[in-house]
Amino acid sequence: MHGPAKGLFYAISYLIIAVVGVPANLVAILILSRGRCGLPRCITYYLMAIAVTDFLVIITGCILNRISRIYFSNSVLSTTPVCRLTTILVRCSRDGSVWITAAFTIDRFVFICSQSLRIRYCTEKTALLVIGAIFLLSCVKNFPLYTIYKPFYILDGVAWFCGIKSIFYTLPVWQAYEWMEHILTPFLPFLIILILNVLTVRQIVETRKVRRKLIGAENDTDPEMANRKRSIVLLFTISLSFLLLWAIDVGHFLYEKIKSDAYFNKLNFNDLTYIFQETTNMFQLLSSCNNVFIYAVSQNRFREDLKNVLFSPFAKLADCFKMQSTRKASASCSTSIDVTHHGALSFSIQRVVSCNS
Repeated sequence: MHGPAKGLFYAISYLIIAVVGVPANLVAILILSRGRCGLPRCITYYLMAIAVTDFLVIITGCILNRISRIYFSNSVLSTTPVCRLTTILVRCSRDGSVWITAAFTIDRFVFICSQSLRIRYCTEKTALLVIGAIFLLSCVKNFPLYTIYKPFYILDGVAWFCGIKSIFYTLPVWQAYEWMEHILTPFLPFLIILILNVLTVRQIVETRKVRRKLIGAENDTDPEMANRKRSIVLLFTISLSFLLLWAIDVGHFLYEKIKSDAYFNKLNFNDLTYIFQETTNMFQLLSSCNNVFIYAVSQNRFREDLKNVLFSPFAKLADCFKMQSTRKASASCSTSIDVTHHGALSFSIQRVVSCNS
């Protein structure tokens, strides 16, 4: 961690990430909660959990941890106690998002590659238990980090911003903790997602060859593979996005360890190490705001529901205008009828009077 990010590039980039990421994840949560995407319930639970954790990452990591310190650097959000809390919340939500993505990959691997195990594992109950355990363990894992942060400086008795104590990089206990932390997030999930996707592709290719032999080479239509296509495409797109955007974090950690050039409590924002670290943070945040676009591209029903959600306010507004115009038209029509009635009645009364005289 370091002080507030400076510069026009960071100010605009983090603002764009927040403006895109917050509504994107909220829309994903809304659409997935309806359950109209044609996906199994266990998949829906995983995707909703990913959307929730990604939303929390954008709120804590982008808005509270970055934007607040760029635009409101002298606010209470920049004090050291709040900085410590938001940093822990960022790590908890980030770890939750990463491991739920890995759990989703494991679920789809079991479903595709293990006929016997998928009946017991790929269920709603298992999905809820796995998601709950991930949330709990993410909080337990990151709680000790609250003690390693110190103020960057103290002004008029108020501690500002967060710096990492030097003991974190020197004591063997904290060194072991740092290795464990990076192995758990993102090394282990990275390897799990990469290896399971390779095995899943191999299993799909082998299954397709076998089924083609059984069905017949002349018949290219396979209803079983067509049914699995949605979840397979969804799995690969989410996994590929995760691997691409988190690869830079893996590279950043290896660079720090090989070069022994960790970014301590510096405030030189032109330092290449700082730029590398801040770029890593930005890619992590980007990985938390792109899933709704993946769902829209890979899932037809999600795309249709997304269109309904986006265009429903405009449709309701158009209906309101139509109702108002209809009321005005009916009101003017009734007024003309009354005038005609009144004119005809006057004419008949005048005629009766003239006859009597």
